[in-house]
Amino acid sequence: MNDQLPSAEEAIKILIENGCSPRVIDHCKAVAELAVNIATRCKRNGINVNVQLVYIGALLHDLGRSKTHSVHHVIVGAEIARSANLPSDIISIIERHVGGGISSEEASKLGWPKKDYLPKTIEEKIVAYADKLIKGAEIVPIEETLRTLEVELGPDHPAIRRIMNLQEEIMNLCKEGSS
Repeated sequence: MNDQLPSAEEAIKILIENGCSPRVIDHCKAVAELAVNIATRCKRNGINVNVQLVYIGALLHDLGRSKTHSVHHVIVGAEIARSANLPSDIISIIERHVGGGISSEEASKLGWPKKDYLPKTIEEKIVAYADKLIKGAEIVPIEETLRTLEVELGPDHPAIRRIMNLQEEIMNLCKEGSS
């Protein structure tokens, strides 16, 4: 596996060449911009975060939407990324960004390879969280995202609690003035 991160221009080219729509690309750019802002705040607070990995990972997080808009876009995107010889850190961001993560049990029910798809690294968590704050290419309150998920998945779905926990963790690590 290649460890070299693609440039932003190369990442956009990968999205285009794989058939991502302009709408998906605009969404990825918006997520990347917000994710970099969050990562930069984290870094200022002394958190060891690779801002460039966050940027490129966020640009490529929805690569699988070139083929499907279902939850399976994470699996499809990871496969495309593997075939493009992208770094494993990018593949992990793609696999672990949806819904605050997917447990191995949930993955099995979806017919995915049985493993844990929960974000683990700070970079994965930042991209997953930033993605929940962008609808289309616009920033939305996390409450709006949670309400939408409650309607789609049910109020007791584990994704809702995971996103709330993700928000709390990111806010604690990255809020202005924290250390």
